[in-house]
Amino acid sequence: MAQQLGSLEKVLRAGEGRRLKRLQQQAAYITSLEPEFQSLSDEDLRAKTTEFRERLENGETLEELLFEAFAAVREARVRESGQRMFDVQLMGGIVLHEGDVAEMKTGEGKTFVASLALYLNALAETGVHLVTVNDYLARRDAEWNRGVYERLGMTVGSIENMMPWADRKAAYDADITYGTNSEFGFDYLRDNMAVSLDGLVQRSHAYAIVDEVDSILIDEARTPLIISGEPETAAQIYYDFARVARQLNGVPHDPLLKGGNPDADYEYDEKHKTVSPGQRAIEAVERSLRLENLYDPRNSQLVNHLIQGLKAESLYKRDVDYVIQDGEVKIVDEFTGRIMEGRRWSEGLHQAIEAKEGVKIQEENVTLATITLQNYFRLYEKLAGMTGTAKTEEKEFVEIYNLHVVEIPTNVAVARDDKNDLIFKSVEGKFEAVIRDIKERHEKGQPVLVGTIAVETSEYLAELLKRQGIPHNVLNAKEHAREAEIIKDAGQKHAVTIATNMAGRGVDIKLGEGVVDLGGLYVLGTERHEARRIDNQLRGRSGRQGDPGESRFYLSGEDDLVRLFAGERIKRIMERFKIPEDQPMEAKILSNQIENAQKKVEEQNFVARKNVLKYDDVMNTQRKVIYEQRREVLEGTDMSDQVREWINEITEATVDQFTQE
Repeated sequence: MAQQLGSLEKVLRAGEGRRLKRLQQQAAYITSLEPEFQSLSDEDLRAKTTEFRERLENGETLEELLFEAFAAVREARVRESGQRMFDVQLMGGIVLHEGDVAEMKTGEGKTFVASLALYLNALAETGVHLVTVNDYLARRDAEWNRGVYERLGMTVGSIENMMPWADRKAAYDADITYGTNSEFGFDYLRDNMAVSLDGLVQRSHAYAIVDEVDSILIDEARTPLIISGEPETAAQIYYDFARVARQLNGVPHDPLLKGGNPDADYEYDEKHKTVSPGQRAIEAVERSLRLENLYDPRNSQLVNHLIQGLKAESLYKRDVDYVIQDGEVKIVDEFTGRIMEGRRWSEGLHQAIEAKEGVKIQEENVTLATITLQNYFRLYEKLAGMTGTAKTEEKEFVEIYNLHVVEIPTNVAVARDDKNDLIFKSVEGKFEAVIRDIKERHEKGQPVLVGTIAVETSEYLAELLKRQGIPHNVLNAKEHAREAEIIKDAGQKHAVTIATNMAGRGVDIKLGEGVVDLGGLYVLGTERHEARRIDNQLRGRSGRQGDPGESRFYLSGEDDLVRLFAGERIKRIMERFKIPEDQPMEAKILSNQIENAQKKVEEQNFVARKNVLKYDDVMNTQRKVIYEQRREVLEGTDMSDQVREWINEITEATVDQFTQE
C-alpha cells in the first residue's frame, strides 16, 4: 500500500512538473510579444481592449487571447509605474485564469499577478471580482491597479462596508470590482431580498479571484453570513444564566472518567468547544428560575441558554477570543488577529458573553437570509485563488471547490534560515528566553517581528519588554488603526514589533538601510498555531524577494496546542532527559510531535467544515429554487403555468389528506 501511495505521489509530482514546464513556455511566448507591444502608442495600446472584445464576439476564446492580453497588461504596467512583471508572475496569472490556486511567496507581487487574469476575464463584460480579507486591502489594491486598467480602457471599483447604495452599484457596474468576502456575500443576500430590479447591485457570478484564499475559503468557511431581523428573546434571561454559570463548578472533560467527574457541576471540552451540564447544573437552573423541569418541551429554549452560558463562562476568554471596546463585545478573528467588525456569534452565544461581561446586551435577531461562504463562492462559474500558503490544504481545496494548488517558483531563491523550534518545559521559561533573544537582537540593531496568537499574549510580552526598557510597537486587534504606520517601521534598524496573526497576511515588511548586513528581519513565533500554514505565513514576512532573514518558534509544554494534542508525550520526553525549566530542547522528535498535533487539528477542522457544508447544501438547494423564482417574478417572467401547477399539486395533496379511508 505504502509503495502504491509513493508511486501515486511520483505521478502527481511529475504532473505538476509538466504543468510548470508548460507555464514557463507560455510565459516565454508572452515575453516574445514584448517588442510588438512596446512599439504601440498609448492610444493604440488602449484600443487593444476594443479589438480583443470584437474578436471575442467573433468567436475567439479567452484562451486564444491570453498571450496578447497578458502582454498588454505587462506593457501598461511598465508605462504606469516603471515595473516590469517577471515571467513567474505571468505563470501565476495563467494559473488564475485556468481556475486554480497559485501559491506564491511573500513579496512576489500577487496583487500584480491578479491584474493579468482580471483584465483577460473582464473582456467578456460580465464583471469580475477580486475578493480580499479586509476593506483596507480592497481599497488599496484597487487604487494600486487603477492606472494600469485605465490605460487599457477598463473601469475599476471597490465596495466597502457602509457604502451608499449608488456608489456600491457603480462599483459593481465597473469592469473589475474589488471587495471583501463578506461584502460580496451580503450583497448577494440583499439582492435576493430586493423588491424590484432597481434594488439589485450585483451583475453576475462569472469569475472571481480570492486573495488569501486559504483564509477566506478555509478559515472562515464555517462562519455563515447572516442578515437578521427583529429580536425575539428578552435580554434579562441572559443575565440570569450568566449569574448561574458563574456559581457552577466546571472542570475539563476527562475521557478516562466513565460517567463524568463526580465533583463537577458541568464539564467543558476545550478541544471541541463543547459543554456537558450535569444534574447539579440543571437543578441550580431550576432553583434559580423556579422551574419544575428544565427539560420540559416548553423550556427547550432555556436549555440552549444554559449551554451558551456555560460556554461563555468556560470556553471563551476576554482578550483572546474577544475584546471589550466601546462597551461592546467584539470578536477577534483567531486567524488574522483582527477585530471582526459587525460579526456576532450566533445561537445566543454572543448575548451570553455580553451578559458574562456585564455590558449592554444587543438582543438576538431572527435570521432573514443566510449562506455559508463555501456555498457563496461555489456560485461562481469560474473561481481562482492566490496565497503564500495553500499546499497543506490542497485536499480540501480539491474536494470542496475543485481547485488545484500550483506552487509558482520564486523570482529569486528564498534566503531565509528557518531554525528548529525551541521547546521549554514551562511558559515562564519560554518567555524568559524570548525576552533574552529579543534583547540581543535589538542591541545589535536587527529588526524583530514577534508573532503571538492572542491579544492577551501580545500585551503580556509588551509589559515584559517595557520592564527591560526595550522600545517596541504592538499591533493587535486593539491597535489596528495604526497598522500601516507600524508595519512601515517594522523592518527598520532596532525595531521590535509584537503582532498577533494580523501581521501575517497582506503585509510586506520592507528592510531599512543596513538591515541586510545584520541578517535581515528576524521572525520570532511565541506559539504554534492550529494550522501549519498560519505559522508559514508568519515566517514568510521575512526573506522577501531574496532578502536574508531568519525565523524561529519558541514553544512550551503548557501551550494550548501542545497541551491539548501532544502534552503527555512531550512531557514524558522532557522528563526522561531531565530538562530544567529554563533550558530548551531542540530535537526533531519533538518538532514532529508538534506537527502531528497540527495535522490532527487540521483534519478535525476539515471534518467540521464538511459537516457545515453538508447541512447548508440541503438549504442551498431550496435557497437556489426560491431565489431563481424570486428573480423571475422581479423580471416580469410569465409564471402562470408554474402557479397553476402549484395549485394542482396543493389541491391534490389536500384532497388526498381529507379523503383517506
